[in-house]
Amino acid sequence: MTEFIATFHTHLSAMRTQRALTREGIAARLSPVPRYLSASCGTCVIYTAEDAHLNCMDADAERVVERLDDKQSFRELFKCS
Repeated sequence: MTEFIATFHTHLSAMRTQRALTREGIAARLSPVPRYLSASCGTCVIYTAEDAHLNCMDADAERVVERLDDKQSFRELFKCS
C-alpha cells in the first residue's frame, strides 16, 4: 500500500474527493497540507491505496503526490496545468 496526498484549490473540492474515495472503500482523511507541499486552500486529502485513484479527484484538484519512504519526499503523479 502507498500513501498519497492530494491538494486542492478549494476546501469543497477536498471534501468531495474525500467522500468519493470513501465511497470506493478507501480510508481517506482531510488534513492540513504538509509544509513541504503547497496548496491554495491549505487542505489536503491523505489516503492509502494500491493506486492513486485519480478518477476520484474532484475537478478542482491541484496535485496528487505519492509519499516516498523518508516521508518528506514525494513523486508527483498529477498536477493541474
